[in-house]
Amino acid sequence: MLRTVLYVIGLLLCVLAGTMLLPAMVDYASGDMDWRVFVASAGLTAYTGGSMILAFRSPHVHIRAREGFLLTAGSWLAVSAFGSLPLIFSSLHLSLADAVFETVSGLTTTGATVLTGLDTMAPGLLFWRSLLQWIGGVGIIVVAIFMLPLLRVGGMQLFRSESSDISEKVAPRIYQIASLTVVIYAALTFACAICLVVVGMTPFDAINHAMATLATGGFSTRDASIGFYHSVPIELVLIVFMAAGALPLVFYAMLVKDGRRAWRREKQVPAFLLTLATAILAVTFWRISSSPDGFWHALREAAFNVTSVLTDTGFASTDFGRWGTGAHALFLLLIFIGGCAGSTAGSIKIFRWQILFRSFAVHLKRNIAPHRMIVPRYGDKAVDDEMVSSVRNFFFMYILTWGVVSTLLMLTGLDFLSSGSAVATAMANAGPGLGPIVGPGTNFASISDPAKWLLCIAMLLGRLELTTVYILFLPDFWRN
Repeated sequence: MLRTVLYVIGLLLCVLAGTMLLPAMVDYASGDMDWRVFVASAGLTAYTGGSMILAFRSPHVHIRAREGFLLTAGSWLAVSAFGSLPLIFSSLHLSLADAVFETVSGLTTTGATVLTGLDTMAPGLLFWRSLLQWIGGVGIIVVAIFMLPLLRVGGMQLFRSESSDISEKVAPRIYQIASLTVVIYAALTFACAICLVVVGMTPFDAINHAMATLATGGFSTRDASIGFYHSVPIELVLIVFMAAGALPLVFYAMLVKDGRRAWRREKQVPAFLLTLATAILAVTFWRISSSPDGFWHALREAAFNVTSVLTDTGFASTDFGRWGTGAHALFLLLIFIGGCAGSTAGSIKIFRWQILFRSFAVHLKRNIAPHRMIVPRYGDKAVDDEMVSSVRNFFFMYILTWGVVSTLLMLTGLDFLSSGSAVATAMANAGPGLGPIVGPGTNFASISDPAKWLLCIAMLLGRLELTTVYILFLPDFWRN
């Protein structure tokens, strides 16, 4: 088992080493000397990955469920560790905790940052942060669509038949589905970058923000995030593509193939869009009732920041942490909802909420008519008891993990709002928290190193859907 896992991790490290040469070229072209740091980091990463490939190569690489769990967790840990090397050795002189925090935040598409001075930072480092998010976004799409359904994580087995339908109608093999998904992801990123250039961004900023947007990551090249631009067209473009990144990537293939029928089959999409529209209107009217802002200004700020929070992107056009307790409560709820399964968005995800509410409705109906055979349905699929149990267990693990890590974070000195919102955004991979310490008007640089390590754990747990990590601590996993 370990030979196969270490061999594949070696391959991933070699791919990571190759990507480090891209920011090296950016720095070299701009005359910044940090290009040598990226080349050295690439060499060390490639040497380690190559050594693992040679040491653990096997003529037959077969990944079963047990190897899948270990490979999923191990690969994210390895890429996070080696991805932090350029930040450690760069001119920023980051501590180990800060460098790993920034890297994990990038790869998990969280968007929480410890860095300031982004407006004058070396372009290679800015590009590396954005590239980490883009890599993490496409990585979690592939894992969520193909690995998690097979591993039966949190009800994700529901989408095994969805992938089969896609494979029959769009592409005949699993690797072709993966390739199609990556092509769609890249095409949307390219389209976003072009649109941002058209509405006034520089090409460099447009590329970086496009990668962060489709990854629903939220890293910006500016300290003030999107508020730096004060541009309605830029905000509108980002709203559209943030929402696009939070939809299932295979949905676009279904849309091309099946047209309107894709909307009826993919029940997540209308539910997500309805939730988004409702939340935007709710925050808009809250802003109107609690501030002197007019309707259109309130709608503009609400539309951008609500979309950013619900899609778990993490951009901000203003400090929405100052909008009052009503906005805080709604934003915290949106953080726990998240986007669609099979997208780059994190958190609990829309489909689990749908299954939970429908199973709750069936429970009430069975109490009224105990002899009736009532089965909860998701679209045209019957949801069996095992799947409902899987979703409920996921909810329990998610809330329990949030409570435990929030308590540990409060022990480091943070207040309740900062701790609870920081862990919520870390697990949901949503970016800034709430309050004066970790809110959208500041960053995570001021918190202690133990708090940063706890949030790194929370980010990885949230990105890997909890079960993938927790199962590694069972003694039965390591037997036989």
